[in-house]
Amino acid sequence: MILGMSLETYTLVHVLISLVGIGSGLVVMFGLLTGKRLDGWTALFLASTAATSVTGFGFPFDHLLPSHKVGIVSLVVLAVAILARYPLHLAGAWRRVYVVCAVVALYLNVFVGVVQAFLKIPVLNAMAPKQTEPPFVVAQGVVLVLFVVLGLVAATRFRTEPV
Repeated sequence: MILGMSLETYTLVHVLISLVGIGSGLVVMFGLLTGKRLDGWTALFLASTAATSVTGFGFPFDHLLPSHKVGIVSLVVLAVAILARYPLHLAGAWRRVYVVCAVVALYLNVFVGVVQAFLKIPVLNAMAPKQTEPPFVVAQGVVLVLFVVLGLVAATRFRTEPV
């Protein structure tokens, strides 16, 4: 039992929160690319992505795993994004700091999603059971390049004016 839920229920809740984080993050990314703030979507993205990382620490473990390291990095990046977005109001250089942090937070969520897809989806797992095989490496490489390009474009297009 985790927080009064069976492991299966807790896992389902964690996955649903993750999917909300990714979905809302894609909407926020669209806003960044089109120069729109999308305040409600941004709040949902930041909250659900933080909740994804926090709930990831609720699973039973006996040593620090790579997923925990990603979760720690994600929470640090999200803290900076939230600081830049809310208390610092995207002023000056904090606009670009926010964009970079938001893009990195979404990337980390998608990165973990790709890892989980290769672990849980039989056809993907058959192609890369150890996650060192070319299909996995190519998939993660494409995701990384896509986020770097989108992040660079977003950093130049996003402005602080409300929609």
